[in-house]
Amino acid sequence: QMYLVESGGGLVQAGGSLRLSCRAPRTITSVFNPTNMAWYRQTPGSQRDLVASISSRGITHYADSVKGRFTISRDNSRKTVYLQMNSLKSEDTAVYYCNSVPVQDSSWGQGTQVTVSS
Repeated sequence: QMYLVESGGGLVQAGGSLRLSCRAPRTITSVFNPTNMAWYRQTPGSQRDLVASISSRGITHYADSVKGRFTISRDNSRKTVYLQMNSLKSEDTAVYYCNSVPVQDSSWGQGTQVTVSS
């Protein structure tokens, strides 16, 4: 189980950018570093969907809906995963969460709300 803290969300106009951060302050680096991580998002009434993932070696994968607009990265020394979101669209509005891949149900944090106004 990891204690994960998401931040960086907010209200932005369509076409704008946001950078989300996910910290694992209570996780030791020997556990965090080899863990594949991902960002997920959820809208009311919908399931939580994977947005982007990054392996322990830095290999990335993106959902088709965000390819070319979002970039996931990680800084193992800071036990932090980032999601740079550019060219935001109204359909990107959601609560964004980070977690491992595969998901650890006990590690879900509070998430961070991203609202894109059109």
